[in-house]
Amino acid sequence: MIDKEQHVLVIFPHPDDEAFGVSGTITSYIKKGTPVTYACLTLGEAGRNLGMPPFATRESLPIIRKKELIKAAAEMGISDLRMMGLRDKTLEFEDDDKMKQLVVDLVEELKPSLVISFYPGYAVHPDHEATARAVVRALGDMDPTERPTLHALAFANNTEKELGEPDVVHDIKHVQKEKLNTMRAHISQTARMLEMLDEGIKNNDPEALKWVTNEHFYTYKWDKS
Repeated sequence: MIDKEQHVLVIFPHPDDEAFGVSGTITSYIKKGTPVTYACLTLGEAGRNLGMPPFATRESLPIIRKKELIKAAAEMGISDLRMMGLRDKTLEFEDDDKMKQLVVDLVEELKPSLVISFYPGYAVHPDHEATARAVVRALGDMDPTERPTLHALAFANNTEKELGEPDVVHDIKHVQKEKLNTMRAHISQTARMLEMLDEGIKNNDPEALKWVTNEHFYTYKWDKS
């Protein structure tokens, strides 16, 4: 069950980060009338994939991924897409206070009731971790009575052992089409996975179906941070 929120702020470092884990949730919020802002910190210009078969070059990839991000936002119904202009694979080297302030500014402007991002320590990629750190530092300094809820994605190998099962599970079967279309929008990066996913869904493979059935989050516990 996805409740209506006042405003949802989604913060991820790369185009396509939203597609795999939260695009069904984003679409569901928008269909309920909740405004959603997606702040994407980079254009993913250092992405390892160039299409399958390749159709991008290292020079053209940032332009292509920007177009893909805009298309993905449209598939989810997002009208407020923010491209924050940082550089892919460098976020861990950005000044921590600068990263924190970026989040503070967004929160002060939008006053979201819910923020969606990564869980620090369990997000695997250095850019993911830098983003998670900034979000937690920014929200952690807020008055608890005014602080938005933080729903965090976590997928490191030790996640369930240390954090337990996700406490938020959203049924997204009703927006399966929108989720798949969002993933297809990022085709330079997702072609191989989509090929396997489409085949798995056709064959009712549980491993494939889980991508378009539920999305899982951890509610960040401030008293344990």
